[in-house]
This record gives sequence, C-alpha cells and structure tokens, in this order.
Amino acid sequence: MAIFRSHVLVCRGTGCSSSNSEKIQKKFEDKINEVGLEKEVKVIRTGCFGLCEVGPIVVVYPEGAFYSHMTVEKVDEIVEEHLLKGRIVKKYLYEGSIDEDALKSINEVNFYKKQKRVVLRNCGIINPEDINEYIAKDGYMALGKVLTEMKPEDVIQIMKDSGLRGRGGGGFPTGVKWSFAAPNKADQKYVICNADEGDPGAFMDRSVLEGDPNAVLEAMAIAGYAIGATKGFIYVRAEYPIAVHRLEIAIEQAKEKGLLGKNIFNSGFDFDIEIRLGAGAFVCGEETALMASIEGKRGMSRNKPPFPANKGLWGKPTIINNVETLANVPQIILNGADWFRSFGTEKSPGTKVFALGGKINNTGLVEIPMGTTLREVIYDIGGGCPNDKAFKAVQTGGPSGGCITSEHLDTPIDFDNLIALGSMMGSGGMIVMDEDNCMVDIARFFLDFTVDESCGKCTPCREGTKRMLEILNRITKGNGKLEDLDTLEKLAVNIKNTALCGLGQTAPNPVISTLKYYRDEYEAHVVDKKCPAGVCKGLLSYEITDACKGCTRCARQCPVNAIEGKVKEIHVIDQEKCIKCGACIEACPFNAIIKK
Repeated sequence: MAIFRSHVLVCRGTGCSSSNSEKIQKKFEDKINEVGLEKEVKVIRTGCFGLCEVGPIVVVYPEGAFYSHMTVEKVDEIVEEHLLKGRIVKKYLYEGSIDEDALKSINEVNFYKKQKRVVLRNCGIINPEDINEYIAKDGYMALGKVLTEMKPEDVIQIMKDSGLRGRGGGGFPTGVKWSFAAPNKADQKYVICNADEGDPGAFMDRSVLEGDPNAVLEAMAIAGYAIGATKGFIYVRAEYPIAVHRLEIAIEQAKEKGLLGKNIFNSGFDFDIEIRLGAGAFVCGEETALMASIEGKRGMSRNKPPFPANKGLWGKPTIINNVETLANVPQIILNGADWFRSFGTEKSPGTKVFALGGKINNTGLVEIPMGTTLREVIYDIGGGCPNDKAFKAVQTGGPSGGCITSEHLDTPIDFDNLIALGSMMGSGGMIVMDEDNCMVDIARFFLDFTVDESCGKCTPCREGTKRMLEILNRITKGNGKLEDLDTLEKLAVNIKNTALCGLGQTAPNPVISTLKYYRDEYEAHVVDKKCPAGVCKGLLSYEITDACKGCTRCARQCPVNAIEGKVKEIHVIDQEKCIKCGACIEACPFNAIIKK
C-alpha cells in the first residue's frame, strides 16, 4: 500500500458539491499530477465537515490547514505553495483556525470545541466510497464482536443498558424496542432504517449517509442479529442522490467483502439490505406510513396497536430506527454502555446531532452531548445572529416542534426539557430566528407545510389544520379578530388529542408555542393591524417621504408600475397596485422610502 506524505480532504457533501467541490477535487488531482506530486499527495473525497457556512472546505494533513470558501481558482496557488514548497497559504485559511499566526487543530476551532462527534466521527475524515477506510477506523469490528462473542439477548441488553433513545423524534428507548421484536416467532423479520428526513431545514441523516454509510449498514446487521431478522430496508428520500449513490456503493462493497449476505463472519448469520426510494411525502417519516410505502401502497398511517415489533412490514415483526440512532450502535458495542452514559444526561445519554440554520452565523451540522445549553449551541458554536441582531427564538423539531424564547437559552437540551418548553427534539432541525422574524408568520409557515403534507386519512389533521391555517392567513392579512386566537387554541388542543398519527398530533405545536410566548404579536396583528416585525405584507404599506429627489429609480424598479411622479419631483406610491415587494426601498439611493 502506498504511503503519502500529504492528504488533501475535499468535502463532497451536498452543500459543498452544490458549490463546485467536485470541480475543485478534479482540479487538485490534475494540478498535483502536473507538478509531479501524485506519488506523494493523495486527494480524498469526504462527507460533510459540519461548518457548512464556510464551504466548500478543503483540509490538508498533516498540517491540518483548514481552507474555506474554496474555489477552483485557488487550487493552483495552494498546490504550488503549500504542497510543493511547504508554505501554507494563510490568506485562504478559515479565519477561526488561526491563532496568533499559528494553526489551530480542527478540534480547537470554536465551532468544534464544544462538540463531541460520535455519530459524525468519520464524516469529513474518510472517503465514504471506500469501505477500506471505514474498516481502518474500526469499521465492522462491532459486527464481528457481536457475531462471534455475543448472544442476541446480550446485544439487546447492552442497548438497554446504554440508554440510547431514538433520535428520530419520539425518543423511545432503542433496546426496549428491539426487545419487543426479538421473542416474536416468525419465518421472516425485518429491520428498517428510516432515512425519510422531511423536516424543513434538517439534513442530519443525509450527512451521515453521505459521509459514513457503512456505519448504518453495520448497525442494521447488528440489529438484525439481535432480533432474528435476515432482511433490511433503507427508506431514503429520492431527493438525496449523493446519499443514495454512496449507499449503493457501500452495500456492494460490503457484499464483496462478505460483511453482508450469507454466513457473515462464518457465523451462520445471513443479512441483506435493499434501498427503497421515497417520493418526498413528509407523512412517510411516520413508521406505519413508511411501511405502507415500502409495500407499494399509498403512504398513510394506521392505528396502533398492533405495533411494528409485533406486526409490521408485510405483517411480520419489524423494528424501525432512524439513521442517527443506528449510527450510535457500533460505537456502543465497541466501547460499552458505561462509555455511552459517560456523556449526556441521566435520562438522555449520548449526543445529539442538530442541523443549525436560519439567522445564525455558523450554519451547519453540530453534534453535542445531551445537556448542552441552547446558549452554548447558538452563541459558542453557532456564533450568534448575523449583523449583531438580537436573538428572538429557536424552533426545534421542525413542523412538529415549537419555538423556544431567549428566556430559556440556558435550558439544557434533552428530550424531556424540550417537551416541557412546548417543543420537542424531533429529528434535529434547529432554526434560529432574530428580531426581524414575525412569530405569527413563522407559525403560519410551518402549519402551511403540515397542511400540504397531511395524508388526509383522519379528519382532525385533514380538516382541523386547514381551519387553523385559514385563521392564520386572515390574521397575517389584517382581517383577524381577537376571538380567532381562542378558536386557534381550541382547534390545536382538539387536533393534538384526536389525530391518528404523530404528524397530526404535533402539527399544532408551532401555533401553541408562539401563542404562549408571543401572544402580544398576535394581538398586534388583530387589534392594531400591524406586524411588529414588518414581515406580513398584508399589514404593510410603503410610503415616499419628502427626502425624495425625484430620481425615478424607484419607479423604474417597480415591477407593477405602482409608483408615479415626474423627474425632480416627489413620487407617490399607488397603494392599490403596490405588492409590497420592497424593490423600491432597495433602489432608492436617498433612503426616502419607508415601510410602515
């Protein structure tokens, strides 16, 4: 095996790939060959490094030089100066990776300092399309240990002892779920990986599949051994082409090495995995709807019981875990339950991966020990809100979660604390909002998503959420009444108590939490007919002040010809025609147009 003095790691996750990281990788390879370094320097595609805000990212080892905002044009200089002459090109380094002209290790960068990477341990480090690199990082050792040293009941017990809870939303204990399926007698059992990540702003599962797909395959095989299943399905969104491609490669390579298929590790245990593509229905993240989709039926929820562990896919005992939950399993087997419980909290051991987005400086993927506070995530890791704007709220749990206010910033993050605040962990989306966000509009946005994604099977979700959305639309257009707020609350409670599945039961959460913490904003919309944040177009008006010089730029930029006036005279906006797009404000060089 060739030994290289330098390794150039190029992020090829979805975010960086959308910014030409494939071309950057190709340029590095071509330039390295051109200068004759192909036997000394190896270029490696990786998954997501996490700090998406500064992508595309390239890290050069052994120095650990963290190059950010990479472009094809920068490659020649980095190869010629850094790789050929040994002089790091500091002007292209991520500014947070330099301390008094000295390079920090990546773990010393503020974004990573308070993280603990268990699920993401290999993302940004190995080539996800080469199983040998996963094996070199102790890959498949857990499966080997399980098949050669442990009984199925031992595997289930260590999962129970670890306290691992499902990372897909509900937080149900993983070992307990497996123990329900194990004793059931059947000619066939199934393991399903739920990779149907549908929350707006969530990309945790996608990044794991893109950066470390073999960890999920290994975990599914371990789960199969524990419950007596020989078949697994990965239900993944078709909108994740890179993840799907890397899963296909990983499955094929694992079969070639005898790590999937017949008689794995000569143990007599058989296990195979197939990929099933979802068409993007949010409801298929719910386990019974997901199973219906795999069976070729319309994705619709059904009543429980019977639970999947007793009667699941094609009526056979089935366990369903999401990507992040499974990615923890091999490490728990290798390191033990006590190791996993050594970080996190008593009732929520381990780590949690969050997709940090919205009004935040360091957009990206973070993995933190449970019990880390929201303040640490938003300010120490996320770098706070851009342009020194004041933090207003954070939405966790996507459309099923709720908004958490600034007064709760010091709340430790775990399953129970978030539920107590009226939100939930969910799959891990964390969307930050600042002073410019309207909380009524935020509630309307998430409810609009839920209405669109409802499968329509049960009346509370199908009809109740529509009625709530109609009320919110009236409020944001200035046609709301105070009694609408009481109606919203009554509808929310009824839907939570009567909807068939988790999607419907949690759909009102964004409305409930915003009404609880930001009722004054709702009242301003219905009483004063004003949107305090200046977001709801139906409550806005644009006016031209005496500062107008009559330059006509606003009139030329208006897409609906709503502005009239002669050159060097004050212009006027026709409020009937105005669509409140804001193009006039952006065009005016004299700040003569105000939004009221």
